[in-house]
Amino acid sequence: MSSTSNPRMAPATQGPARTVPAWWQAAPFTLVFVLFFLIPLALIVMVSFWDFNEYELIPAFTLRNYVSVFEGCSALTDHGDFCVTLSTYLSTLKFSFLVWLITLVLGFAVAYFLAFHVRSPGMQTLLFVLCTVPFWTSNVIRMISWVPLLGRHGLVNQGLMGLGVVDEPVEWLLFSDFSVVLAFVHLYTMFMIVPIFNSMMRIDRSLLEAASDSGASGWQTLWNVIVPLCKTGIIIGSIFVITIVMGDFVTIGVMGGQQIASVGKIIQVQTSYLQFPLAAANAVILLAVVLMIIWGLTRLVDIRKEL
Repeated sequence: MSSTSNPRMAPATQGPARTVPAWWQAAPFTLVFVLFFLIPLALIVMVSFWDFNEYELIPAFTLRNYVSVFEGCSALTDHGDFCVTLSTYLSTLKFSFLVWLITLVLGFAVAYFLAFHVRSPGMQTLLFVLCTVPFWTSNVIRMISWVPLLGRHGLVNQGLMGLGVVDEPVEWLLFSDFSVVLAFVHLYTMFMIVPIFNSMMRIDRSLLEAASDSGASGWQTLWNVIVPLCKTGIIIGSIFVITIVMGDFVTIGVMGGQQIASVGKIIQVQTSYLQFPLAAANAVILLAVVLMIIWGLTRLVDIRKEL
């Protein structure tokens, strides 16, 4: 039977169905991005150039806020220290580096165990869910839970004195740099585990077998095969941890006993005193520093391969 004898089939072979234009598909996300990111960011930048006094904000262009932030930073203080702004940024960067290093080691170890030593997908899922258990409660509750453990009369000090390790309570366990770093690691290690685990699950297992057949040891395989292939996940996790720690002020305030300075804490204090232009200027400077760190990290690897 010739093709001309079945004319009813012709409409089915016509052009493809009409699809929604790509720019219409991207419009909702673009709208959310503009409303909740670009516009608030533009307002912060604008307010950072406003003037203010004890009673009101004055919408007039001035660089006074930025000058105030860096006031006295042209030389060292009488005690040979940096100015308040530089000292605060150095303290914040110190916490970011320590937390990044510890979470990287812990996150890589946990992700490696889940990806290569747990064979059952069901067990992998169960253990992965267990890693998320701390996120089922508020950050503040998780931080407060350290107080009865690390306090002067807490469980750790009582145990150390009971064992005869120390004669009096250890003071630096709480309201110190140690407690701040410990709380940060407790709160944000999961942000390092997830992207690294995702990268490890994408590794072709035949590459590991080839490395083993070539005589590579376990450490050589780890360093020369697994780590390079996980570099994207490591960078993504590093961006998460560093950016969160740089702007955090609640953890430092609670675990530092309001005695440790950070950039986020300064912004919070300035906001509480209604010094919004000065706080906005600090926020813009902090954003610039964070963006430079992110730019430096993204130069090491193309994270678009993971997204």
